[in-house]
Amino acid sequence: MSNKLSVTIITKNEESNIERCLESVKWADEIVVVDSDSIDKTVEICRKYNCRIIQTEWLGFGKTKQKAVNTAKYNWIFSIDADEEVTPQLQKKMQSILKNPRADGYRINRRSFYLDRWIQHCGWNKDFPLRLFNRQKGGFNDKPVHESVQIKGKISKINEILKHYTYPDLTSYINKMEHYSSLSAADASNKKQNASVNKAVVHGISKFFEMYFLKAGFLDGKTGLILSINSAFSVYYKYLKIWEKTKSDKN
Repeated sequence: MSNKLSVTIITKNEESNIERCLESVKWADEIVVVDSDSIDKTVEICRKYNCRIIQTEWLGFGKTKQKAVNTAKYNWIFSIDADEEVTPQLQKKMQSILKNPRADGYRINRRSFYLDRWIQHCGWNKDFPLRLFNRQKGGFNDKPVHESVQIKGKISKINEILKHYTYPDLTSYINKMEHYSSLSAADASNKKQNASVNKAVVHGISKFFEMYFLKAGFLDGKTGLILSINSAFSVYYKYLKIWEKTKSDKN
């Protein structure tokens, strides 16, 4: 008999993404959505798919995702982001695994799209986040950003594709960069980490060199160039915010 599966999703104003995501996981035994005060049609769309909806204040990515895991009925969890989509091949693979799991957690091959183009280089081509797991063996850490699942047990890999639609346009990228950089700066401040303007510049330039040259972003054409520049600016902006917050805390 197959293990039952709970799909967990966290949302905040995801009306442009959530239906595609839910359509791809509607085969699961349960869908749990933890929503943080969406003011668009996110919750309305989720109700169409009979999701169990939990409203909560924003706790940071790690804690909010773990809240969804804790709320789920079943021990086997598939955590998916609202801007992701399960392919039919991945669905079949997960259903097969759940009949007789041979590991406690599974890393899944994620294919990311940027400005609607599949990015095959820039360091985005070897992305295997751990998303399918037995919650009796682990769960999400508490990181407010760049969270991950920590498992005490055997981890395996799934090669079937999880599609990730990151930023359909530049405006969405800039908005998310603002949000993520603020979270990263707050986290760094809590850890008493310091930064300087020089450090921001050096890390930004290094990020561009890494993505565009070392990780062959130039092979992704104009989109690879845009992604490398924007990622470099995002790193620069993050360190600048850490520097700004450090100065503010001292004053």
